[in-house]
Amino acid sequence: MLLIHWPQFNSLLQLCAVQKRVKFKKSLQQFLIWRAKNVSDRVFTLVLSFVVGILSGLAAATIKNSVHLVERFLTADIADDQDSLLFFFLPTIGILLTVIIIKYLIKQPVGHGIPNALYAISKGNGIIHFKKMFSSIITSAITVGFGGSTGLEGPTVSTTSAIGSNLGQALKVNYKTRKLLIACAASGALAAIFKAPIAAIVFAVEVIMLDLTTASLIPLLIASTGAALTSRWIFGSDILFHFTIKDPFITTDIPFFVILGGIAGLISVYFTKVFAYSSIFFDKLKNVWLRVIIGGVMLGGLIYLLPPLYGEGYETINNLIEGNYAKTLDNSIFIGYRENIFIVMIFLTAVVFLKAFATNITFGAGGVGGIFAPTLFMGSIMGFVFVTTLNIIGLGNFSVANYTLIGMAALMAGNLQAPLTAIFLIAEITGGYELFIPLMIVSSISFLTVKYFVPHSVYNMQLAKKGALLTHHKDQAVLTLMELKNEIESDFVSVTPYQTLGDMVKAIAKSNRNLFPVIDEKNYFIGVVLLNDVRGVMFNKEQYNDTLVHQLMSSAPEHISIKDNMEEVMNKFETSGAWNLPVLDDGKYVGFVSKSKLFSAYRKLLRDFYDED
Repeated sequence: MLLIHWPQFNSLLQLCAVQKRVKFKKSLQQFLIWRAKNVSDRVFTLVLSFVVGILSGLAAATIKNSVHLVERFLTADIADDQDSLLFFFLPTIGILLTVIIIKYLIKQPVGHGIPNALYAISKGNGIIHFKKMFSSIITSAITVGFGGSTGLEGPTVSTTSAIGSNLGQALKVNYKTRKLLIACAASGALAAIFKAPIAAIVFAVEVIMLDLTTASLIPLLIASTGAALTSRWIFGSDILFHFTIKDPFITTDIPFFVILGGIAGLISVYFTKVFAYSSIFFDKLKNVWLRVIIGGVMLGGLIYLLPPLYGEGYETINNLIEGNYAKTLDNSIFIGYRENIFIVMIFLTAVVFLKAFATNITFGAGGVGGIFAPTLFMGSIMGFVFVTTLNIIGLGNFSVANYTLIGMAALMAGNLQAPLTAIFLIAEITGGYELFIPLMIVSSISFLTVKYFVPHSVYNMQLAKKGALLTHHKDQAVLTLMELKNEIESDFVSVTPYQTLGDMVKAIAKSNRNLFPVIDEKNYFIGVVLLNDVRGVMFNKEQYNDTLVHQLMSSAPEHISIKDNMEEVMNKFETSGAWNLPVLDDGKYVGFVSKSKLFSAYRKLLRDFYDED
């Protein structure tokens, strides 16, 4: 009888795994050598963009199907239940499971999808951890499937961006190409979800902040088309919104579009403020389980009272577009009033304002998701309530379906601060190019309104505070890409305030620099001695023992904190007129930064990342 000695068997398995990894690395290395000799960088980038597009389509389909399977399994028995307590408990269970998976299996924060991609581009050198390729799929499927009031677009972008980044890392492409692959992946995610490749490209330019050049346009086209075709191959011709334009655009409606755009802008300000205050509230709750309990109870209560807050909400959008507003009260305690249009209007108005809380409570409690779907959900209801009010008070006979769609674009332009994406997305997914002018009107008004009150969108708010937000302003973008820690020079000979001139002369002999930081015994920065200030007395040996360093010292015209972003650093150089400034960490000396080195790094980044190939 053959006996297996387990430790030896385990060692054998580990040895086989190591041999496979070594073999794979050798094969990959051989491929990269062959590629460098036979395939140009431009052609290789196009091939990679196609691969990223296909993988993005598959990832989007995986997330979508996972959520629908979970949702169908959980809600099959409560579809016709008018008063089910499961609406109260399911979201809490989903958030709890999500937190457990993140804490004990993934063991790193999952975060918000689109901000993750933006941070990787601006400060992460285009590198996203490989766990992000699957962590958002698992956690968002559970969060949204169990009724968390968020969307799947953000997690999908997070997943696909990680795929693009890790593919670039594995194939040893440079930062510029990794950045492009992340943008292609984000574009592919939106193209796959909405089957809207043009809007997806606009999204990459407007939200991901990719510069649209001839070098980036073709890869974006390839990735978006590949993702959209993959989605169509999996899901067929099925679309999110079932809509055919029946009512044309009438120019006399323009004043009402302007009003709708203004309302959307104000609601976007409201949503952004709720996001900010919710983040502060939940950040104060240091115990993760307490967050789950408090957030779960709040969210469960809201969904129990207003069931349309459950999950993504696309079913509600389709009901409103098709005029089936009574169905929005299904499963609620108000179902007996479903034929009363006034009660329905009050109900839906409450849904719009409380959706902002439901979404942000889901995030704060520990759930994973995005704001794309909640934005479309709130916008559709806002448009429906607005146009129905106009019809009720007798101002005309306006198209309910048209205004519902236009409301979606208006709120997207405000919440995401991405008016072009809003215009092209709604036009493309509905075939509603007849509505292009109304879409442009409401989107521009909404964007300008929210921009007046709130400088940054939910996506960009936290990044802006960290100085990690990329924009299309090239000067500011290059400064964002620069890292202060990479520009610090630490090869200066330091002296203490009570050393003598003789000690100072010895320090000068050791250094090839013309300035010397003065620090105390705890490394706190006190001042600086310039070589020019010592030159007049350094050869007078009679003063070597009588003159102390602090007598030769002067204050620095300005100092830089290690926490300063590069825009603040450049401003300090400009206002002080200095060529070298000390860098301090809570008062302690770290090194110096020179203006000449900063300018050299700035020019290199500008040339590397903004010159067209």
